[in-house]
Formats: sequence, C-alpha cells, structure tokens
Amino acid sequence: MVSAAEQLVANLNFSSFANAGELKRRIWFTLGALLVYRLGTYIPLPGVNPAAIADIFRQQSGGILSMFNMFSGGAVGRMAIFALNIMPYISASIMIQLMTSMLPHLEQLKKEGERGRQQLNQYTRYGTVLLAFLQAYAIAVGLEKATETVLDPGFFFRFTTVITLTGGTVFLMWLGEQITARGLGNGISLIIFSGIVAGFPSAVVSTLELGRQGVLSTPLILFIGMLSVLVIVFIVFMERAQRRLIIQYPKHQSGGRMFQGESSHLPLKLNTSGVIPPIFASSLLLLPVTIAGFSSNGGSGWLLTITTYLGHGQPLYLSFYLFGIVFFAFFYTAIVFNPVETAENLKKSGGFIPGIRPGERTAQYIDYVLTRITVIGAIYLSLVCLLPEVLLSYSSVPFYLGGTSLLIVVSVTMDTVAQAQGHLLAHQYEGLVKKSKLRGRRR
Repeated sequence: MVSAAEQLVANLNFSSFANAGELKRRIWFTLGALLVYRLGTYIPLPGVNPAAIADIFRQQSGGILSMFNMFSGGAVGRMAIFALNIMPYISASIMIQLMTSMLPHLEQLKKEGERGRQQLNQYTRYGTVLLAFLQAYAIAVGLEKATETVLDPGFFFRFTTVITLTGGTVFLMWLGEQITARGLGNGISLIIFSGIVAGFPSAVVSTLELGRQGVLSTPLILFIGMLSVLVIVFIVFMERAQRRLIIQYPKHQSGGRMFQGESSHLPLKLNTSGVIPPIFASSLLLLPVTIAGFSSNGGSGWLLTITTYLGHGQPLYLSFYLFGIVFFAFFYTAIVFNPVETAENLKKSGGFIPGIRPGERTAQYIDYVLTRITVIGAIYLSLVCLLPEVLLSYSSVPFYLGGTSLLIVVSVTMDTVAQAQGHLLAHQYEGLVKKSKLRGRRR
C-alpha cells in the first residue's frame, strides 16, 4: 500500500504547480518586491558626483568596498539610496544573538516563545536604525573629505544623506519582512541574493572581455567555469549533509491501550554557521587595505607594510583568512545551537539517545558530535572560500565569481526551493483531504 507521503511526492508535477494559486501569488509578490529593490539601487543620493564615485571605486578595486558593492547589487558603486543595503540589519541581528547568550533578560525573552521572539525582533529593528544612522553619517563625512565627490558639502548634505540612507535601510528591512510573511523564502536572504545575482551577467561579460584582450587565457576561463560548477555541486552536497542522532521514545499507555515507543532523529547540519564565517573573516582582513586607500598619503609606513603582507594571495592573508573562517564557524555555531537546552527539551518530552543517559550526559554527547561535525563544516567553508580566493589573487576574475557569493546564492536557492516544495505538498494534501471527504459522502 502506498503511504500518504509517497502519494504526495508522486503527485508533485507541473500541473500541481499550475493549480497552486497561493504559491503563484507568493511568487509574484516576491518578484515584485525584489523589482522594487533593484530599482532603488539605481536612484542616486542627492548632491553626489557620480564620476568621482566611480573613480574612487576604481582605486579601491579589491578592497572591502568591492565586497560591500557585491552584496548591495552595485548600489554602493553608484552611491544609491540603498547603498547600506540590509547589512545594518544583519549586524544588529548578530549583535542581538551575541547579547542573548550574555544577558539574562534577553535569554529569558528567547525562552518565552512567540512573544519573546517579537520583542527580540523589535530590539533588532532599533539596533538596525542606530547602526544605519552611524554608518550613514560616516559615509557622508567620508564623501565630503574625498575630492570633488560632493557638489555642495555642508550640514544640509550630511542631513539629507543620513536620512536617505537610514530610510533606505529601514525600507529594505520592512520589505524583507513582507517577503518572508507574504512571499516565498526568507526576505532578508533574498535581497542579498538578488543583489549578487544581478552582478553575475556583468561579471561573466567582463571575464570574457578580459579573455578577448588577452589578459586571461582561454584555458583559464574554461577552468574558471568548470571550477564554478564543481563548487556549486560541492556546496549543494555539503549543505544537505546532516548527522542524524537517533532519538527513542519509551512505551506509553493511553486510554487503556499500550503504545510501542517511537523513534525519531535529531538532525545536525554539518555547516550550522552558514555564510557568517567567510563574511566576517574577509571583512576584517580587507579593512586595513581600505583604510590605507582612503588616507590622503596612502597610509603610514606600518599600515602600508600590513596591507602589503595582507594582499590577495599572500601567504599571511590566506593564513589569517583560514583562521578567521575556522574561528567564526565554531563561535557562531556555539551561539545558534545550545546542546544543554536541546538535552533538557528531550528529557522533558521523554526522548533519549540510545545508550546515553538523559540530562547532562546527553548534552555532553551532543556537544561532542557537534564539535566533530563543525570541524568538517569549517574545512568545507575553507575549501569553498580559499580556492576561489587563490584564483582571484592570480587573475582579474570579478568578485562575483568568488566562493562566498556562490555559497550565498546556492544556499538561498536551496532554501527557497524547499519552501516552494512545502507549499506544493500542503496544496496536494488539501486536495487529497477533499477527495477523501467526497468519497465518504458518496458511500
């Protein structure tokens, strides 16, 4: 006999998608919201000189501005109203998560369920506005110090720049929440995803143009294409990889009947930290290069020495990048997953890991397994990010073809497809329920 789950999966086809009206509405809403975001990345700030901004970006090629420009879909390079993008919201979210593990009040809110989660989200919004305000003011001051970048410097320019950039970030935060609630997928992730994907065509064209000019050889371009495909396949495999811990539930009696104990599993992802480690590590390493480039005399002697040794492809840069990825992989995993809390929840529900005593021993075992798989996850992130980094350092391949951008694009795509499949399964389940009711009435 075919189970209900197997029947649902077998019925997933194009016809089921065509009949899923709710899913189509969510997809159209998501596409419309992302179109609004892309239009905003082309609206420039008032009072800036686009030619001077483009000249600064040519000088800062390969610095932290290039990475931020990639995440913003080119809005930083055009100094648009969405130049800050959603990055202040991500920074505020990480700060709130860090403070949750340190402050008892926030930790208590985390345990209160939906109400506590809403309060933490409200704190994240407040933090986003504060960080966006500070970053916008820093951008306004930096633009005024740059030569011929601002047409009319002064208080009014700083005021309008701060209000415009902060408002753009707040609008994107609201837009991301609307996509999550009424669209398909995680709104914040999709905004970053769309910004990176928008730069892929120009990155491919510029790479082919470099090949036409003789800067890149044809075998190297083919190798880049093959490497990108292999990296994508590797990311998909590793992002789906899990370590499943068997959870056993004891026999229980209900209504005079004895029910056999059920078994389940606790899935632990190999890469619990996601894309946070490479983003943080690369940001810290590119900061000295950017500071030296913005200084009027190219930076002091010690700063120039640091930036020389921390250049792309240098052994010291690759060593620190590797250390940063590994450190943040373990650090962020410890924040987002609490083995003690998981063990307590299993104990309350009556579940246990076979051969492991419930409580403290279970927490120690989960922590032991999580540490071992985090080592594998850190190695995976290091390979994905370092191999393209070496390629970027010895050629003029654009930032968009790096491992971090591919990691974000593939991860967000997989999550969005999984949500679409979930909506299709729900639609199919509703259809099966209606059919069964009609058959019951006919009988």
